[in-house]
Amino acid sequence: MFEGIYPPLATPFEKDEISYGRLQRNIEKYNSTRLRGYVTLGSNGESALLTREEKIELVKKSKEAAAKDKLIIAGTGCDSVKETLLLTEEAAKAGADAALVLTPSYYKPQMDSGAQIAYFTNIASHSPIPIFIYNVPKFTGIDIAPAAVAELSAHPNIIGIKESTENIVHILEVIKLAGDDFIVFTGTGSVLYSALTGGASGGIAALANVAPDECVEIYESVAEGNLQGALQLQKEILELNKAVTARFGVPGLKKAMDMLGYEGGEVRTPLTALKKKDEEELEGIIARFRELKH
Repeated sequence: MFEGIYPPLATPFEKDEISYGRLQRNIEKYNSTRLRGYVTLGSNGESALLTREEKIELVKKSKEAAAKDKLIIAGTGCDSVKETLLLTEEAAKAGADAALVLTPSYYKPQMDSGAQIAYFTNIASHSPIPIFIYNVPKFTGIDIAPAAVAELSAHPNIIGIKESTENIVHILEVIKLAGDDFIVFTGTGSVLYSALTGGASGGIAALANVAPDECVEIYESVAEGNLQGALQLQKEILELNKAVTARFGVPGLKKAMDMLGYEGGEVRTPLTALKKKDEEELEGIIARFRELKH
């Protein structure tokens, strides 16, 4: 049901307020693609900078704009179990089909596998919608071991994981240990081909905000056995993927969206707009990407 490609939707801001109209116009464009659905309240949606009221409204507006065949996954993870469950329940009422729950990370020394298993089991046992684990060590400083994921995969309401690591060995170990029915998404476009050929179910990648068709084509080519075509396309999108993730981050992603006909909008503080020299470099990367599309 959930397999495929999802963009972690960017949240457009104007003068520090969310522009729901711009968000919905982006979704209306994405509706014409073969994206499986949308992730709202993800890292690229600046979820850490949103109030709870804004988060619920974003889920609601995203659901309203999404085509009927598109699924909505909402990022609801907080360090507090109680807060996570409250947000998950509200997101479900607003239209979310599943929740993406970040690994708790504030008390890092105590967040071992036992604590992680207890946390996710508690969430999943009380959540009204299915749960995806969200593992993003570059932001949290916390990793969840494949063996812990395998144990959690036995819970009927924990249906998958977003693995935002470029460590393909780690991803493959999760796929092997968690079993065939467990959904494993890669969280970065840089290893989309490698993860898919290794058995991943799809991707939740920032790149899908600016290159949705290309991401879907890689996914579908692998599914159809056209590995050469998928690999070639993977190579072609590497530069753009790096620009909108590791190099320029959310400011770069939003500027790239603006350049490619989407509505990125402003970032929210403490993030800052892309520097002029970086913007000029990004323009060159976008120009090369456009040439590849033709």
